[in-house]
Order: sequence, then structure tokens, then C-alpha cells
Amino acid sequence: MAKVFRAAHKLVKINGELEVNVIGDKEMKNLNHHYRGKNSVTDVLSFAWDEDKKIKSEFLGQIYICYPQIARQAKEFGVKINEEFVRMLAHGFLHTVGYDHIKKPDAEKMFKIQEKIIKKYFAK
Repeated sequence: MAKVFRAAHKLVKINGELEVNVIGDKEMKNLNHHYRGKNSVTDVLSFAWDEDKKIKSEFLGQIYICYPQIARQAKEFGVKINEEFVRMLAHGFLHTVGYDHIKKPDAEKMFKIQEKIIKKYFAK
């Protein structure tokens, strides 16, 4: 995981600590329902500690990745599981540092950086 964050740091220039949790379907469904009101499994959830701009620390937040969902998505998208895992880890990281994909221009920017992280991670 450290290699993913080193690649991300080169593009985003933010330092800090993240808690990364790899969980199953049941726990992800519960978290998604509790925090987003969606009674379904999702691939990644991120919780940034400074979302409300009140908490300033070296701790960026938490990322929860649902491994079974990542495996399903990898199969669906025709990519290896480790590639999809790295993609969702990068995606979660970008959310913790303030990126989102609600508006199209923001989404384009976020996904462009996300894919650059993937390329850097898998570069030889």
C-alpha cells in the first residue's frame, strides 16, 4: 500500500496518515447504510477527518475497501484484482484529501489523477 501512496503523493503533494480497512460485504453494507443511507454494498468508503474544516492533524482519515466487491468489479471490468484494489485505494485517498466526483469537471479531474496514480504504481 505504501507504493500507492508514494505515487499519489507525487501527484497530490499531501502528507499524512490514513487508516485502511479491508472488509467484507456485510460490514460494507452496514457502513454504507449507516453513513450514506444506502442499503447495498459499495466498493470503497472514505472518511476524511477535516471534512468540516475543524480538525487539522496529520491523520487524513479512514478508507474502507470491500474486497469481495473489488473482486466482482475486476471481473466485470476485465482487470486484475490488484489493479482494481489499487484503483479503489487511490480513489479513497483522493476523497480524504478533498476530491469528489459530484460535478463533471471535478469528476474529470479526480479520475484523471486516479488513473495517473495507477500508471505510476504499475510502472516498472
